[in-house]
Amino acid sequence: MFSRFQRFYNSIKLTADVLVLIVAFAFAYWTRFYSGLPHESIPPVEDTWVSLAMVLFIFPIVFRQSNLYTTNRSRSHISEVFEIFKAMVFATLILVALTYFARERYSRATIGIFVLYAFAGISAVRVAFRAFFNELRRRGFNLKSILVIGAGQLGQRVIETIEGHRELGFRVTGVLTRKAEKVGTRVQGALVLGMIADVDRVLDQSPVDQVIIALPIEESAVMKDLMEQLAQRTVDVKVVPDLYQYITLRGGLEEFGGLPIISLQGGPLDGWNLIAKRIFDLLISASALLLAAPLLLGLALLVRLTSRGPVLYRQERMGMDGRTFQMLKFRTMQADAEAEGAVMAAIDDPRRTPIGAFLRRSSLDELPQFFNVLVGEMSLVGPRPERPMFIEEFKKQIPRYHLRHLVKSGITGWAQVNGLRGQTSIQKRIEFDLYYIENWSLMLDLKILVRTALGGFLSKNAY
Repeated sequence: MFSRFQRFYNSIKLTADVLVLIVAFAFAYWTRFYSGLPHESIPPVEDTWVSLAMVLFIFPIVFRQSNLYTTNRSRSHISEVFEIFKAMVFATLILVALTYFARERYSRATIGIFVLYAFAGISAVRVAFRAFFNELRRRGFNLKSILVIGAGQLGQRVIETIEGHRELGFRVTGVLTRKAEKVGTRVQGALVLGMIADVDRVLDQSPVDQVIIALPIEESAVMKDLMEQLAQRTVDVKVVPDLYQYITLRGGLEEFGGLPIISLQGGPLDGWNLIAKRIFDLLISASALLLAAPLLLGLALLVRLTSRGPVLYRQERMGMDGRTFQMLKFRTMQADAEAEGAVMAAIDDPRRTPIGAFLRRSSLDELPQFFNVLVGEMSLVGPRPERPMFIEEFKKQIPRYHLRHLVKSGITGWAQVNGLRGQTSIQKRIEFDLYYIENWSLMLDLKILVRTALGGFLSKNAY
């Protein structure tokens, strides 16, 4: 029921967005060419239809990647409008880039007017949606009552989740518990009405639309009798499996040939997400290499003239799925720096070349990694790759360390733009890396790249 309501609610938002985009484009076209504004010529109708088709393809995809079609319990009106603004800017940049490369004839002024109209229209519709549903709930329309069986940690999480998605129209009217001392108390604001054995009495006194069973694994013996009791009633029954404590990253329920399977851990990048991130990496890395070509040549010459040895330093690192690759950097150490084995860099490291400290502090030594991105060994954004010999130690010391290898390693990452670089807490870096994987979106990648470009990769811990 939850997923059906949420899919229906999100499909309404998607349909409304598409309609607003069409109306905004039509009004922008009229404003530009038929409202009296000066113009030279009207683009061919065929090109205008192509531009509209691209708008209807690009903008919904970017909105989806920006999590505008997912429920966010903490998002306010203002924050949602701001997210819409960021998504509009990103989608517009993609639209302009694609129309440029496609040599499509279009009016830049029309696109600019369209973006203003679309932003105002979509923001207004979203705010109106929220106000409308809030008013319906305030008046008590179409609310579904829920009885939660289980007042423990799992039951508390169920209630918290339901209360955090109030726009779906569910409310918890009571809780049943295994412990007599909890009767009469409240769990996340919901009243504990009685013991689990009292389920028939409670349902007779206060009928509900749905019963959610949220009992721990050790209470599985209770389930048989409970299910037999509920089978005699027409109430909708749902069971929340007590496996969330074992879910490490982006786990959830999957289906394989009609067989329900609970995934305890997984990655965010599959299907279209994987394709979108790869295209994003290719476009940005290729552009960066073209623009930075003079700088790359200059730095290569500088490295070559100031110390003996190769210009590029190749180092084995571990990336996605535990596969190793040769990461490229401008050499910042003497050619024989690791003659006695691998050692992490230290403050005032005597092995550095004359310009090594500058290259490392400014992160210019990382520029050759755009080639790693181009060939698919790395991504622009992701957890920074480590050397295999160090990883074995980290895996023993830090729980869930291996989960960072569910995605490609990156030139920059969420941990790096938050100052966690060099000799900083590995544990803290893992927390930031896992946050990035759990919350990945193209908008988050763009945010990290912007912060990196504005100096987020400069660090006093880089040496």
